[in-house]
Amino acid sequence: MPDTGILPHLDLAPVKRRRGEALGAWLLTLPAVISFVILLLLPTLAAIVMAFSDFELGVWPPAWIGLENFTELLGDRGFRQSFANTVIYVGLVAPASVGLGLAFALLIEAGTRGRAFFRAVFFLPVVSLTVAMASAWQYLLHPTIGPLNTLLRSLGVAGPAWLSSSDTVLISLAAIGVWENAGFNMVLFMAGLTAIPRELREAAAVDGARSAWSRFRLVTWPLLGPTTLFVVTITLIRSIRVFDTVAVLTRGGPNRASETLLYTMYTEGFTFLRLGYSAAITLVFLAIVLVLMLLQTRVLDKRVHYG
Repeated sequence: MPDTGILPHLDLAPVKRRRGEALGAWLLTLPAVISFVILLLLPTLAAIVMAFSDFELGVWPPAWIGLENFTELLGDRGFRQSFANTVIYVGLVAPASVGLGLAFALLIEAGTRGRAFFRAVFFLPVVSLTVAMASAWQYLLHPTIGPLNTLLRSLGVAGPAWLSSSDTVLISLAAIGVWENAGFNMVLFMAGLTAIPRELREAAAVDGARSAWSRFRLVTWPLLGPTTLFVVTITLIRSIRVFDTVAVLTRGGPNRASETLLYTMYTEGFTFLRLGYSAAITLVFLAIVLVLMLLQTRVLDKRVHYG
């Protein structure tokens, strides 16, 4: 074919269309990207930088001190106490709220009447503000006029000072935490149960799984694997970041018996104005959360059946 010097006609419409779609996608995602950078990424980077400085409000400029804040954490008895309290709190709240949430969901799904009523009753703590409920809890757990101790006295048992005794304050806060989380977990489990076809349970009954426990063990529980993994993850996150009940009901007392990591972070940063030390506690807290999530997904995800 002779070279005429004339380039063949190229259809640029598809290229322009793809560029327009890409530009539109970036414009749609730009608000989310800006929010992520401003509200999450930049504060996280600022906390990382502050954790290696002696930054305090009212003192300028801050000095770079390297790992001194983390070295102080290792020798800080108050930090060790709050860390232990957080571990105990999570160990009490997470299993109990997950188990009760599953039990409530199974009972409501098995019933034929009053589903909406019981669903609303169990979910009520989720939509209730803990700060607003503080007065109710303080009254319920009051050592002299509280209904709980009044009931115990009627049975011949001397009730303890639930929120002002070092022996019972953490257990009391854990009970409140279970009350807060069980209804939320129940709703999640009910969503998972709804996604399981009833025909599978009926087929299991025909195949010999006569009891409700057998059908739950062989059909329901394996198919609830993804829901359970999600519920356990959310419950661990919600329980490890406990703050409001501690701040409102006990303020970490008595003798730091109820102080948790987030409350220690708050007091160091906004009471003692040691923002560098508070940022170091923040990094430790984030590291703990990441390790828990990694271990959980590595261990539980292998046992989850995705249908």
